[in-house]
Amino acid sequence: MIEKATTKKISPDELQRYARHIVLRDIGGSGQTKLKNARVLVIGAGGLGTPVLQYLNAAGVGAIKLVDFDKVNISNLQRQVIFDETQVGLSKVESARENLLKQNPYTDISIHDYPLDEANVDSLVGNCDVVVDGTDSFASRKVVNRCCMKNGIPLVFGAISQWEGQVSVFTGKPCYECIFPEEPTGEMARTCSELGVLGSLPGIIGTIMASETIKLITGAGKILERRLLIWDALYGESRTIRTAYRKGCPTCGVETV
Repeated sequence: MIEKATTKKISPDELQRYARHIVLRDIGGSGQTKLKNARVLVIGAGGLGTPVLQYLNAAGVGAIKLVDFDKVNISNLQRQVIFDETQVGLSKVESARENLLKQNPYTDISIHDYPLDEANVDSLVGNCDVVVDGTDSFASRKVVNRCCMKNGIPLVFGAISQWEGQVSVFTGKPCYECIFPEEPTGEMARTCSELGVLGSLPGIIGTIMASETIKLITGAGKILERRLLIWDALYGESRTIRTAYRKGCPTCGVETV
């Protein structure tokens, strides 16, 4: 659970809006207040980022920062259901913000229409409570992981390809680079545009990522820390792998136990 002072109060209208959360024993009024006071950075407004955005926005996360530099392409519409045909060719972050505010006007949504890199990652991650990485770039993931670990900020990770998705949460050791130390090569490096992806798969994985974020903020349940969840949509099977520290990790630097 993320410990922080709460300052924003829930309005009477929000009490009705979030009623199903408030009566949920593991969230309640205190958890909903924590959500309202939380700041979450979502990296990427693609297949994973868009369902994350929709569910965190609907759940009442008070402030969402969104970074992406892409434009809406017609091929996105098969899985990125936050967008529609009228937004093809427009900025993803601007289009996403427009639709999110229609869904929930109480959310403070700031958009950043440029690539995340070493030069700006600290300013983007700074003062956030949780970072959700929905990119498909190993280089970006590594940059984000190192920044989050340096600042002690939880990182929710997700990835998809064809019929399979993965989710994990990194709160320290092990970190992302312990589990994925080297950039994929060969067949593993091919993108969704080359290999294809089931349209509903990012929705499944993205909503799991949103659920892990909500649990991190409210303290509900048990997060996917030190575990990697793998979902196989083709066969309707899931499995969870225990993760461990990697000796010599440049970010953690901790012996494997």
